Amino acid sequence: MPGGRLNPFSVTRIVEAVQNAKSSAHEVAQVTKALAAAKLGQIPFVDIEIQVITNVTFKENKPLTQRQFIGASGLPKMDVVGSADPYFVADIDEKIAFVSAVKADTLAPVWNEIWRIKNVPAVADLHVQVLDKDDNAPHDDFIGKFKTSISKGAKEAEIEGPLFRKARGTFWLKIDSRPSVDADPSKFPYLFDGPIRFSRHYSPAVGRLTNLDDARLYSTWKMFLRGVPLFFGDQHQNWNRQYKAAQSIFQGTTSIAVRTGIQAGHRMLYARNARNIFGVIDEFSDVAQLLHGGESSRPGAAEFEHRIKPAVYTYIISSEDDSFRFSETGAAFFVDFASKHALHSNCCETVRYSGEFHPRPKGGWAAFSDDIKDHEVEWELVIDNNSGTYAPDKLLLPALKELLEFNFPGFGIFAWDREDPELEKSREACRDYALRNRGVKKDELQPHVASGETPLTQTTTFTETSRKLFESVTGGSSGKS
Repeated sequence: MPGGRLNPFSVTRIVEAVQNAKSSAHEVAQVTKALAAAKLGQIPFVDIEIQVITNVTFKENKPLTQRQFIGASGLPKMDVVGSADPYFVADIDEKIAFVSAVKADTLAPVWNEIWRIKNVPAVADLHVQVLDKDDNAPHDDFIGKFKTSISKGAKEAEIEGPLFRKARGTFWLKIDSRPSVDADPSKFPYLFDGPIRFSRHYSPAVGRLTNLDDARLYSTWKMFLRGVPLFFGDQHQNWNRQYKAAQSIFQGTTSIAVRTGIQAGHRMLYARNARNIFGVIDEFSDVAQLLHGGESSRPGAAEFEHRIKPAVYTYIISSEDDSFRFSETGAAFFVDFASKHALHSNCCETVRYSGEFHPRPKGGWAAFSDDIKDHEVEWELVIDNNSGTYAPDKLLLPALKELLEFNFPGFGIFAWDREDPELEKSREACRDYALRNRGVKKDELQPHVASGETPLTQTTTFTETSRKLFESVTGGSSGKS
């Protein structure tokens, strides 16, 4: 994560680790060994895999297998109607964080979650908070928390509530740990190493409209990429001070109102709830499935539901958590917002990178025919730096290409500058194919409001005062870059 790093190996830090260690002789021995190593200037690092375990019992003393998952039981009832919609947030030394899926209406959730991190100091702590998702409140309810070391083994933790540390359930996890394999693990500490997890979020409009031509136009995706610092180092792209739309967001007295509106829209579009779709990217087919056309009410669209859709996507790679966030460029919720990329970034002043991308069969859509099945051709991703809000440095396009090749093996990756004529040719061929062969309407290629649809800025999240000020400043912009 960006920002300064605290020294986890100071005497104070190590003493605190000793004082907070469990009474277990194994854990005390581990910290004592780390202290001795620190005195000799030999700081130990480890690569770890955290697995959340289901509600198993350990009384039978059965061996733990490689694939076991985190779970919890005995959570308190948090809602007047129903039980709870729990999820958890984990972090290691406040350097890297993990947010789980939301489990609907249960007091004994089971999470099929794994988290791998490289180059973690052996004296690091794992902090976990368990919360109850409340869609109708500004903040989620706090259930409880716990802390544990990252020492190897199965762990059973008591979830401590906010009052008098009263127990509010039990949490199980397993940690696998081995010495770091990197030659210099201190160069890239706390490095996320997978698996690549994604979530699909639906715009609030989906719940209000009954005749959607394409639900994808009301969706956002968030994907956590592996090894972003390996390719971008400490480089981040600042907002473009020469771009008028960006100036309205980040500069001047009225920019606060603009940011407030965009951030409210971001919270709605990326809200975590039990309706989200969660998954893991293991292979090429998993990425391809995310790019399928999906359900649509268009005539004849059913035959393309499970085929890669010719579409252009707006994306950012976040400075906050290195996540890859994207949606179709023609998404309806971009209407009235000064910047599509700022909406994805939550108005962050920097991003790792941003632009647009589109999938295509090898060689481009112009030479393709739907008579050819998707699995019979090789597929490519064309990605660029077409973002006025952040104007990413084109010299980093090779690093972007290598990052995507590292995360999406099986795709041919082309990273082109926004002014490259080959980019425009490929992008327009993609859109032309969608119009001629897939029943896509021309107005769907750019942000628009369908008949009977309410723009995101007109939802109840925006107060009347904020809405008027936001609209007076933006002038009803229609989703610039």
